Amino acid sequence: MHVNNLFQSTLGLNVMTEDQLQRVHHATLDILKRVGVKIYEPESIELLQGAGAKVDGELAKIPSWLVEQALESAPSVVSLSTRDGKAALTMQKDNIYYGTGSEVNFTIDLKSGERRKPVKLDNCNAALLVDALENTDFAMSLGVATDVPVDASDVHQFEAMLLNTTKPILFTAYNARGLEHIIEMAALAAGGKDKLRERPNLALYAEPSSPLMHSAEALEKTLICAAEGIPLIYATTPMLGATAPVTLGGALVVANAEILSGLVVHQLKSKGAPFVYGGGIPPMHMGTSICSYGAPERDRGCIALVKMSQYYNLPSFTTAGCTDAHTFDQQAGMEAGFNLLAAGLGGGNLIHNLGYIGVGMTSCLEHLLLCSEAVGAVKNLLRGVDVSEEHLALDLIEAIGPGGHFLSEQHTMEHFREELYFPQTLNRKNYEGGLADGGLTFGEAANVRVNEILQNHKPAQLPADIQKEIKKIVSRRDREVNRDS
Repeated sequence: MHVNNLFQSTLGLNVMTEDQLQRVHHATLDILKRVGVKIYEPESIELLQGAGAKVDGELAKIPSWLVEQALESAPSVVSLSTRDGKAALTMQKDNIYYGTGSEVNFTIDLKSGERRKPVKLDNCNAALLVDALENTDFAMSLGVATDVPVDASDVHQFEAMLLNTTKPILFTAYNARGLEHIIEMAALAAGGKDKLRERPNLALYAEPSSPLMHSAEALEKTLICAAEGIPLIYATTPMLGATAPVTLGGALVVANAEILSGLVVHQLKSKGAPFVYGGGIPPMHMGTSICSYGAPERDRGCIALVKMSQYYNLPSFTTAGCTDAHTFDQQAGMEAGFNLLAAGLGGGNLIHNLGYIGVGMTSCLEHLLLCSEAVGAVKNLLRGVDVSEEHLALDLIEAIGPGGHFLSEQHTMEHFREELYFPQTLNRKNYEGGLADGGLTFGEAANVRVNEILQNHKPAQLPADIQKEIKKIVSRRDREVNRDS
């Protein structure tokens, strides 16, 4: 019997040593204490001042011990369930989950291939596709619905996801009132607020404003999530050379200071409330001034933030599956494949942006399908090697001996489905077999498969009376924004 063996069950990637992580941490504490952050929300100012921060108007300087208190009280594991309350995502070390991105201003039309403004049906279709794709773990809206009242589109997008997938939902809310409507809808689907708090199927995405600022809207939502027990993803995106130093070390300090100061407010409101650390540090391309989604330095920044989250023992949120390419082409495939693998190797818990093209401004369902196929390959790679007795198969090797084959063996039948990856759209045929199936490019085959899924996949439905009540909430929000406009 072998005892005290150490097995490497997963592969990994690191960009920082323990000493470097500590230096960033201490530099961040120094910035929060000496420079501080701007806080544009009154209750947050009161919480900070009452807890011992030095407050001068909207500027709050946060002592190190207050940050350490928040880090100590924040949970190290955050879980999300399916819509019907089944365990789905457990955010802790070595658990990686992939999903789509949030609001973008354009989408690629499935029929014409042209770029156009998204509508609510696109949100429904994206959620439906996520529901069907086995390698995609959670849903985001993947577009701003432009055929509904502008200030209520966040509520419409959440409804589209809630009714078209049972998978966990990461969502945005434009303001506190919209968030309240969304929580009300989620509670209806869950069977009440108590059940939603116990087994949440949703997490809010909110973000600070770089450099070193927290808007009233972001903090209002932060406070509501803390009070209601809704998991909060507080994600920063300072740009190298624009809203942060061009050096990754300096940008990492800015990003970390923004996230940790948000965490302090969050934990002061409700100690132990679920919080997810995250974001990215993309570069501003100095030749074109775009925020680059396909650059390798973006991936390096994302992994660095994941490593900071692991240093703090906090769940993490990061990004991959995105590209600067404006069409679903070879560049899109290369950049998405690279950053999907990098994010998985980095160990980010929630990895979003599957389906993003066009510098993060456009969604593409064929690209989402490609990303999902790539995620299957990444997850297979990251499994590492099982060297248990069953997997070493010494007795079987002895029984077969030199010159035999293993194709018809029971061991093969029992293990091939778990050991081998079977993509649904990638070509695994010989040349003649590919021609017999029409000789389609991957892009053409992806378009066919996406359309087949949208026509044939039927997600589990909420009871009709619950759907009716959810739609009433959406209509109420429409009336509110129309009255206020």
